Amino acid sequence: MAASGRKNVHGKAGVRFKAGYTSSKNKAMLRSVVTDLILNGSVKVTSGVKQELVTLAARLVGYAKKNTLASRRLAARYVRNVADENGVSALKKLFDEIGPKFAARNGGYTRVLKLGARKGDNAEVVLVSWVD
Repeated sequence: MAASGRKNVHGKAGVRFKAGYTSSKNKAMLRSVVTDLILNGSVKVTSGVKQELVTLAARLVGYAKKNTLASRRLAARYVRNVADENGVSALKKLFDEIGPKFAARNGGYTRVLKLGARKGDNAEVVLVSWVD
């Protein structure tokens, strides 16, 4: 039975299906995950998130290798303003430690290891970490 009346509202004759995961939620999740990767060095994610995370991490390392004011501002759009246990912010760590570490490397900054299936929903979980 087709819904008649108002669309995209819940209730009688409202939506039958509405995607719960919007692009703004996806961007916020990626920002949090890439910040955790910068601060901790590795992060566990599902295989669906993996490719977007690896792409974003490579872009941020490219910004860190340039190390200009413009690249710092571009990276600040993605990296959250949080600090690790030593009080070093994620953006500072990206530009002071990770960027110089990969200065001579042309791509391939992350390593992906398959960990198996998650117990609750059987989603494939992977470990994304920086290459040494």
